[in-house]
Amino acid sequence: MERAVVLLSGGMDSSTLLHHVARRLRVPEVHALSFVYGQKHAREIEAARWQARAAGVTAHRVVELDFFAGLIGGGSALTAHGPDVPDLGAVPEAERDQPVTYVPHRNLILLALAAAYAEARQIADVFYGAQTQDRYGYWDCTRDFLERLNATLALNRRRAVTVHAPFLTLRKGETLALGLELGVDFSHTWSCYRGGPVPCRACPACVERAAAFAALRQADPLLDTKGQ
Repeated sequence: MERAVVLLSGGMDSSTLLHHVARRLRVPEVHALSFVYGQKHAREIEAARWQARAAGVTAHRVVELDFFAGLIGGGSALTAHGPDVPDLGAVPEAERDQPVTYVPHRNLILLALAAAYAEARQIADVFYGAQTQDRYGYWDCTRDFLERLNATLALNRRRAVTVHAPFLTLRKGETLALGLELGVDFSHTWSCYRGGPVPCRACPACVERAAAFAALRQADPLLDTKGQ
């Protein structure tokens, strides 16, 4: 593989994926795409910029989707106009397969845009950091979604793009272990859904992140650097 596009949010999974593609897969030309879609934790984009520089990508585009949060209104706790981001403990077990932090069709939309970017540049491979969450989940981070999406993309009559999700079946701790092995600086990643000055430690993303570091008996450098 000579060229690839990577969706880079600035979180743990996508940052690890970026370095995995650049260093382990040794793809010489990596294009990173980050999206501002009205997420409350838009500070993750700063982390994405840092990781793109650290990985030495060929290009990093930050795409503004100013309309998106307004389009879905209160459809997600992650975006403006939506309800407050809940603590993971406040999300009933029956709702954890698709909690209020789900963003309607986000991955489908972002991957379609990434595929368009790739096809226009004759790049055949797109990567995203889908990972089956340990405590909650989203339908657009599943193998079924990935396979059906690729079946649709394969209908292209000239330049079909293939989407890859190499971390799909990994637990968060396994992804973290890979990132540590690759030398990813996790102090320059952002996971908290609330996007405040420091991680809240209680939202779904914070709980998953804390559990991953605890499983490896590692201190989270993001918390260390914030004096927590």
